[in-house]
Amino acid sequence: MNDTIRQLIQELGPEVILTGIDISEKYHADSSGETAHAPVAVARPASTEQVSSILRTCSSANQKIVVQGGLTGLCGGATPREEEIALSLERLNGIEELDRESMTMTVLAGTPLQAIQEAAEDAGFLFPLDLGARGSCNIGGNIATNAGGNEVIRFGMTRNLILGLEVVLADGTVITSLNKMLKNNAGYDLKHLFIGTEGTLGIVTRAVLRLFVEPESRSTALVALASFDGVIRFLHFMSREFSGSLSSFEVMWDSYYDYIIEHVPAVSSPFAERYPIYVLTEISDKSGQSVLENSLADELEAGRIVDAVICKSERERQAVWAIRDGVGDAMAVIRDNANFDVSVPINKMADFLAQLEPEIKAILPDTALLVFGHIGDGNLHLVFTVNRKEDKKTVYDVVYKLVGAYNGSVSAEHGIGIQKRSYLHQSRSNEEIALMKLLKQVMDPKDILNPGRVVG
Repeated sequence: MNDTIRQLIQELGPEVILTGIDISEKYHADSSGETAHAPVAVARPASTEQVSSILRTCSSANQKIVVQGGLTGLCGGATPREEEIALSLERLNGIEELDRESMTMTVLAGTPLQAIQEAAEDAGFLFPLDLGARGSCNIGGNIATNAGGNEVIRFGMTRNLILGLEVVLADGTVITSLNKMLKNNAGYDLKHLFIGTEGTLGIVTRAVLRLFVEPESRSTALVALASFDGVIRFLHFMSREFSGSLSSFEVMWDSYYDYIIEHVPAVSSPFAERYPIYVLTEISDKSGQSVLENSLADELEAGRIVDAVICKSERERQAVWAIRDGVGDAMAVIRDNANFDVSVPINKMADFLAQLEPEIKAILPDTALLVFGHIGDGNLHLVFTVNRKEDKKTVYDVVYKLVGAYNGSVSAEHGIGIQKRSYLHQSRSNEEIALMKLLKQVMDPKDILNPGRVVG
């Protein structure tokens, strides 16, 4: 035990600072599971003041820190490295205020996303950030990675849902800017320094979230199409037909859809036949179901879609969403996999995929590719089955190089962490990366916050 850890225990007590056998394996890695490593200690602050105290002490001693939330990340960003203290926000948990007049909610950074969603719903509101890990991911991590999720097409990324933040800087300074106003152009909007920067510039401890009126109803349909060109045409049709109420447009290629149906016991296909590609679409509008039904009937008659199922109950809605969210169960079945969260311009997606699979198979013939994504925001999720862990690096190199060639992004919504750091140049210019490094140097000159992540 080093002197810094002894000092932290003396200042905060052993209930806040865990060491030795009190450190469970859950703190050894994020959900990527790669390069797991035990931290030298785990700090579990229950207040902003304790976070500040920890950072002041660590800054003085040049002690490196890795920040941990729900540990659902897939890029190694929350996985400890040698001699790092893990600072877990799991005890910084709770909803402090729900302001009905301002339509805002003030929460602590360790609050699970699902708890926020449910509190908003109970009050007649909607917090529209939604992703498969809703039950275990924390809002602080969502903010740190600028998470996207299932309703980006209508509500935007996490960045669009944050009005104010409280943040602790590397030296322990607390910046409190818990703004509740949609319009506030009084100087720099400092919250954007911390949204999407993965805890490398400061640790978010509180957030003011923007709420929306809960829609009176949701109408959901699973639609089968013959080609990706048909998907794009259908996206444009839905955007025109349901402007302002189209909230989800999830696309599943047959490779993904068939794999989920065959390998995840809890799901089944509502179609009697299999098709090349599927769209799970949802609108939030009180008169939506009848309009959606009529619109899809017209599309079927015109031959622009080949089949459709409209959900008649919440049970049916949950059943079709289980297909889309089945990736978590599928990953447990695939022994070794390389998974990707990338963005590609929509007009280049078909060419990108047509080039990608043959390039991979030329090197690794037995590899299978499962493809799904949000599409309306340019986001593709790719899962490759690989037979050996050492094949992952080969797949990473091919995929990220091709993403760069198509002017895409190596990270759509999961962040960079450690895993994608060496590929950042495929999506950012040398000048952009230099500016990122300058910001890091100015705000964390001792490089104690999540060192070696993103641009470290």
